Amino acid sequence: MGFDIERFPNIIDEELICSICGGVLQDPLQIPSCEHIFCRRCIEEWLSQTQICPVDRTPIEMNQLKLVPRILKNLLNRLEIMCENEGCTTVVKLDVLPSHLADCEYDKNKLIQCKNGCGLIISKANYQNHNCVQALNNELNNVKNELEKYRNDVDFYKNETFTLQEFIRVSRANSLATSYTSEDLENDEILRWSNGLQLARVTYWGGMISTPNINLQNAVKNALIESGCPINITNELMENIHEQHWPEGLSTLETRQLNRRYYESYVCRRIIGEQAVVVLSCDNRHMNQSMISEPGIIVIFSHGVK
Repeated sequence: MGFDIERFPNIIDEELICSICGGVLQDPLQIPSCEHIFCRRCIEEWLSQTQICPVDRTPIEMNQLKLVPRILKNLLNRLEIMCENEGCTTVVKLDVLPSHLADCEYDKNKLIQCKNGCGLIISKANYQNHNCVQALNNELNNVKNELEKYRNDVDFYKNETFTLQEFIRVSRANSLATSYTSEDLENDEILRWSNGLQLARVTYWGGMISTPNINLQNAVKNALIESGCPINITNELMENIHEQHWPEGLSTLETRQLNRRYYESYVCRRIIGEQAVVVLSCDNRHMNQSMISEPGIIVIFSHGVK
């Protein structure tokens, strides 16, 4: 997002305004073919939804964006801007704004170290009401909660490992005599395929794209096929790429907000080459039924998948 134009005491040339957010350009990028310029965050979020220029609808891909000319960066850096902190009347050049904010005495969120005994790092706004004993107790409780979470994770993965080992043992013992049903065969296919996918970590669940366009869907489908996913499973998973086919706990924005605290419990696997993950039901038996679907769901993100 760009800088609020109200923070600039002087008139700003319209060439320095982002046409997406209406603010003064921040960390700008340019579309080479039409030379339109936007804030980095604005244009990246836009292109995650549709691959055209917001101004003249010129086709454009994320990897085609380039840095703006130095002359434009110099024009932006010379602009005068008011400090964003309440009570501060300082006006600085845009290129020195970060260094001013780092030292601004009016920054209520500035972190300082408590000198009353606990040594904890707290925000300046909370310093007057800070209680060392209470804060240390809170820290201790947080550590206990984290430790309990890690213990639960260890128990979960132990159970998953045992389940997989038992599955392998039974499969080997009965491989010659067992006649698989179609459901058994599908589960076996999913296990063989998913074992080749890396576990993924989602660092920003807010970047979830619940209604991906056809281009994003096709890209994910091609990635699934290239990863060796059987075509019947690929088709079933692609049915569950849109919020209309997600489980009850994810099907609307309201339910997703209510269930946000459960996201970290998902076991996700990375779809190679895409900012997307597959959440398979066989990996997530520990989750509530309202949070999973058979054989799984696909979630695409604007960013934040590692």
